[in-house]
Amino acid sequence: MTFAIDGAGALPVRAGLGLKPEHLDEILTTEPDIGFFEVHAENYMGDGGAPHRALAEIVARYPLSLHGVGLSIGAERPLDKAHLARLKALVERYRPQSLSEHLAWSTHESGFLNDLLPLPYTKQTLERVSAHVDEVQQTVGRRMLLENPSTYILFEDSTIDEIDFLDAIAERTGCGLLLDVNNVMVSAVNHQLDAFAYVDRFPVERVGEIHLAGYDETVDGAGDRLLIDAHNSTVADDVFSLYRHTIGRTGPVPTLIEWDNDVPAFAVLLAEATRAEAVLDEAAQRRNASFVRRA
Repeated sequence: MTFAIDGAGALPVRAGLGLKPEHLDEILTTEPDIGFFEVHAENYMGDGGAPHRALAEIVARYPLSLHGVGLSIGAERPLDKAHLARLKALVERYRPQSLSEHLAWSTHESGFLNDLLPLPYTKQTLERVSAHVDEVQQTVGRRMLLENPSTYILFEDSTIDEIDFLDAIAERTGCGLLLDVNNVMVSAVNHQLDAFAYVDRFPVERVGEIHLAGYDETVDGAGDRLLIDAHNSTVADDVFSLYRHTIGRTGPVPTLIEWDNDVPAFAVLLAEATRAEAVLDEAAQRRNASFVRRA
């Protein structure tokens, strides 16, 4: 089934930032030249108050990406209907240009776990996640993007490659994919895989948004590198190199800088967005030059 983006249109092909309350006054006063802002859906599921007043002012000035962290779309239990209803109301209220969620689970019969946990890639899991994605899209009446995870373990009972798993979900449901380049690097280092080879195999025609972030680094019990998807620093050089490579495959794609912990001054985030936007501009110029040569 095809789900159209509603009258709000699509995200501009620019760099965006996560909206942080500590930066709100500065943003509204200076109206910086940012492509879009992204918020976590769960932070705005109340009926009113200061968060909604602030978000309404932002949406009046900038495109919006709505990124969920609590749907638990990979859980064995059914989706939380109340949570899904709140998400639908939020989409109808703000008409975001992009709607996305994680390929992960965070709920159990005992309650909600404050983490995005990995899944075994099996036929059974594929059926369940596809059904949940279908339910989300049917409920909100919008196409969603599904994000590749950062992982620290691999499941012995996985029978499907991660890229094939994501591609199959998109094929079955019509959803798009959110390619988190930092997650690619984190998982690749942790499992001693080739991050560039992962991007080379990824179905880039399905990518509607890209995420960049910083990671923390330590070592595991064997003394090998272990990366943590921390979102608390500038984008690492190796991730940024992978991003350039990715844009070389996808062409220019809306790109978000994620920085959720140890949030710095707004100028630091703006500099990160400017760095990513320069890559997007270079890719657009190459594409335009290629069209001119063909003509």
